[in-house]
Amino acid sequence: MSIQETLKSDMKDAMKSKDKVALTTIRSLISAIKNAAIEKGGASAELDETEAMAVVRKQIKQRQDSIKQYQDAGRPELADAEQAEVTVLEKYLPAALSDAEIEAAVTAAITETGASTRADMGKVMGVLQKSTEGRADGKTLSQAVMKALS
Repeated sequence: MSIQETLKSDMKDAMKSKDKVALTTIRSLISAIKNAAIEKGGASAELDETEAMAVVRKQIKQRQDSIKQYQDAGRPELADAEQAEVTVLEKYLPAALSDAEIEAAVTAAITETGASTRADMGKVMGVLQKSTEGRADGKTLSQAVMKALS
């Protein structure tokens, strides 16, 4: 089942169970995916699974940024609301890589690119991001690459 089909099914379930947080979050995500598809190729375009996952990750990142801003502004109730939305969104992402899997992927990418210094980090990150397919965030990957290349 594609992510769009899953979202529509989950939206119906949220309506039936009167889960307002899940319903508004899923509606927002469906809208963001549709907007990204329109940007990509017009009104009739659709995103593939990888592109849809990128939209989900972007939505999560936006909410995490909001959480930080709300916490810095002393608004914990708004931060909690954003965190609830993050929890809903995270279930649409594939399982995250473990530390051992990230380490193995970094080693493989370094071997593939022949990198030896931090100057080669860009090449390694390009290969690594393709191989992990969004199952780890860029910050975590870059820290692992820096550690391995130092």
